[in-house]
Amino acid sequence: MATRLVMGVDVGTTGARALAVDEAGRVRGQGVGAYSLETPRPGWAEQHPDDWWRGTGVAVRAALAAAGATQRDVAAVGLSGQMHSLTLLDRDGRVLRPAILWNDQRTAAECEEITRRVGRERLIAATLNPALPGFTAPKLLWVRNHEPDTYGRIASVLLPKDYVRYRLTGARATDVSDASGTGLFDVTARTWSADVLGALDVPETWIPRPTESPVLSAAVSQPGADETGLPGGVPVVAGGGDQAAQAVGTGITRPGPVSVTIGTSGVVFASLDSPVVDTELRTHTFCHAVPGRWHVMGVMLSAGGALRWLRQAVAPGVEYNALDAEADAVPPGADGLVFLPYLTGERTPYPDPTARGAFVGLSLAHGRGHLVRAVMEGVAFGLRDSFEIIRGMGVEITQIRASGGGAGSSLWRQILADVLGVEVVVMNITEGAAYGAALLATVGLRLFPTVEDACEATLRAASRTEPRRNVRARYDGLYEAYRALYPALRPSFARLAGTSAGEG
Repeated sequence: MATRLVMGVDVGTTGARALAVDEAGRVRGQGVGAYSLETPRPGWAEQHPDDWWRGTGVAVRAALAAAGATQRDVAAVGLSGQMHSLTLLDRDGRVLRPAILWNDQRTAAECEEITRRVGRERLIAATLNPALPGFTAPKLLWVRNHEPDTYGRIASVLLPKDYVRYRLTGARATDVSDASGTGLFDVTARTWSADVLGALDVPETWIPRPTESPVLSAAVSQPGADETGLPGGVPVVAGGGDQAAQAVGTGITRPGPVSVTIGTSGVVFASLDSPVVDTELRTHTFCHAVPGRWHVMGVMLSAGGALRWLRQAVAPGVEYNALDAEADAVPPGADGLVFLPYLTGERTPYPDPTARGAFVGLSLAHGRGHLVRAVMEGVAFGLRDSFEIIRGMGVEITQIRASGGGAGSSLWRQILADVLGVEVVVMNITEGAAYGAALLATVGLRLFPTVEDACEATLRAASRTEPRRNVRARYDGLYEAYRALYPALRPSFARLAGTSAGEG
């Protein structure tokens, strides 16, 4: 080929995605390697790390084939992946148990243990976040408390993209954005917290040294090359957690524009010049994949995943665009039907693993289109929770850049604009975290001097959706009704969770 390629790989929740990107930032080929998620008990979520590795190989080979490229055309690799998920290896590099994922909710007791052992103020001073069930540290303590034989054999603790890096290069490494979500990281100092590690008796030798995201971390080994189709010896950059990489892929590198992602989960992401923390700790403040910057992020656990659940439950086999059309025929507000999107618990603004989904206001007048629209609106209301918190922290918000599978729906984009009251933009490239990982690789190769330069050279607005003032006013009233539902239902959620646990 006339030009070199960089490969961006995102180790997602439903599959690995690979993009072959040329030096000008154009996507030349893409591939996906799917894998499954296991839920052995209610509230649990696990995957086999070897599935990530196999999926990566499938995705990379498919991307190379789609680009009409060979191994020799790849100049560097960037990695991204689902955050927080706990991957444990023994001293020989063998996986000790299935990975416990970001959306697993089994660790409420371990969160309390961490807060007690570290001290709440000391924990927040270091990590800028409370202990939450989604984070890595509570999962590690859960293994210690419930699987002591496995815990006694641990030699390495890795995050998903870093396990793929280990298989690809033989090196243990991570980056500051992904490490920020472990609950073991000093987010202000951008290094591991000796205070937290010491209080929890977690050896620092178990966790790899973090670097900034565009830094070259290792090179593809020959075994890694043989199993993926990538060339041996090419550099692999540190990469980023999926949300930070997603933000790079949509150009969220400076304050002003804010990313809203509707994937399996839903995320509102704003770049910061210095770390800022919500006084009520409802959002997360982490290191950005952009060196010297941080970000604040609100996360809802079920966004696009809520629509996928509804489709599987009431419309199996029906295409999403057909469901879109049914929802579009329903007026804003879904004729008084409201959906709470807490299907797998919640993180922002309610760190409650017992929270559950609900349709409120159902009547005989409601049909499938109402259900679909209510889910879309409920997700938008959930995202507004994060949006309002971030704006209340004094963070500037000038524009929303939408990404993820849900952003492909023009109806959902209009609902977002109307609910949030801000212009919604879709960028010319919508490949998300894998594209952000590829841009980080171009910076590692010095094709661009900074991450900001790489984004400015490759990204531009492709479509714009403006909020409608009259609909915005209607949604403001519905949002207040939505906000009142969780406090009213919380005692019932807790009782129902106890019933479910008793049956398990």
